[in-house]
Amino acid sequence: MDKNTPEHLSLYVRSTTRRYKVASGDEIVEAARAVVGQRMSRGASFTDPKTAKDFFRDKLSGIQREVFAAAFLDSRHRLIEYAELFQGTIDGAEVHPREVVRQAIQTNCAAIIIGHNHPSGSVEPSAADRAVTAQLKQVLSLVDVRLLDHIIVGGHQTMALAERGWV
Repeated sequence: MDKNTPEHLSLYVRSTTRRYKVASGDEIVEAARAVVGQRMSRGASFTDPKTAKDFFRDKLSGIQREVFAAAFLDSRHRLIEYAELFQGTIDGAEVHPREVVRQAIQTNCAAIIIGHNHPSGSVEPSAADRAVTAQLKQVLSLVDVRLLDHIIVGGHQTMALAERGWV
């Protein structure tokens, strides 16, 4: 068999009948997200912006609608929990600060890194992105939780608002 044929390049998954079959694109993406979840499990440390950008890129790239997520961290910036909090449409997701604060209190976190994807592929933050960042920073500070960064994922590119001084 030629190494460039599609059969050689295919990935396989186990079906419900426990037999192997060629994986669909969605199954491959879902398996990749599971691997990311195992790689960055509870206790993993977010020590620099690159780690956070890579984490959110791996979690959110390729999703066809906007998803707003958060990594809840302890006082040493180790992961307590990752949660996809809000889902929207192809060009927006409504974010409710009350729900972010509620989840922060439930996880007993000291800090949060938020992130969302732009299905358009652009990583440029919108005025709404900057506004929700400022609003979340303010309301989280009322319960002694620090907002460390807001990561935007567009395709395989990322942008950290903290690197631009916007957090």
